[in-house]
Amino acid sequence: MTIFSVHHATTYRYKRPVRPGQHQLLFRPRDSFDQRLLDCRLTIEPEPVAIRWIHDVFGNCVTLVDFAASTTVLTFDTSIRLEHTPEKSPDFLIEDYARSHPFAYHPEEQPDLLPYMRRHHGDDHAIDEWLARFVTIGASQPTGRLLMTLNEAIAEGFSYQRRTARGTQTPAETLALQQGTCRDFALLMIEAARSLGFAARFITGYVYVPARDGPVRLGGGSTHAWCQIYVPGSGWVEFDPTNGIVGNRDLIRVGVARTPQQAIPISGTYWGDADDELGLDVSVHVNTEA
Repeated sequence: MTIFSVHHATTYRYKRPVRPGQHQLLFRPRDSFDQRLLDCRLTIEPEPVAIRWIHDVFGNCVTLVDFAASTTVLTFDTSIRLEHTPEKSPDFLIEDYARSHPFAYHPEEQPDLLPYMRRHHGDDHAIDEWLARFVTIGASQPTGRLLMTLNEAIAEGFSYQRRTARGTQTPAETLALQQGTCRDFALLMIEAARSLGFAARFITGYVYVPARDGPVRLGGGSTHAWCQIYVPGSGWVEFDPTNGIVGNRDLIRVGVARTPQQAIPISGTYWGDADDELGLDVSVHVNTEA
């Protein structure tokens, strides 16, 4: 078991005073058998007029913040401590009927999995053409090996490029550019897995970057994104195609969603002109406690 501490600071700057509208924050880790929240603190400047918490449609803990004052600087500062238990992976425990792909999910599970099986870029044939390079579509093959091959193909075949612009590339754009951010790679793997008949969902959170004598980890210094794929017998298994990680090692899960647009760490509005926004600064530090 490891104790992680996370410090996440986001600062928006404006060239003249604006009044912030409601902001939505997704930063509180999801409690589970493999991670348990010990402490969570939030500091906001200017002081909000109201803060409340809700659970969204996916069961994520979302913070809603309202303001009454105008400001030229808006800061959200969060500090988190949690216990984290890494899984022994890739030790897939798969139900007999799903050990070889292709397979069909159990009828009792299919209604709940269908929203995560439906492709959102179904007319994007670039994914199918890319998969055909290393996957024999329709041929029987071990399920675990297929998913690991897909994860490794993205980790080894694409260049990580940090991008400050909002939004996520389409899978076709990522395939054409052969580069992207963690969000882009997560979406590419999700859509590729769905095209193969798997249920897949998007994850936002944090990644621990070990010291220089440890494995290289991409995506540090900001929020991180990866995906989960539903494997009968193992449940939702984590795949980080940016780093080639299978399982939750070094990954701190915050929010799950069907699409990247539903799992934005911070979003909100302000009353002012479009050119009032000067930009934002984001810093994330994840450390372990002795």
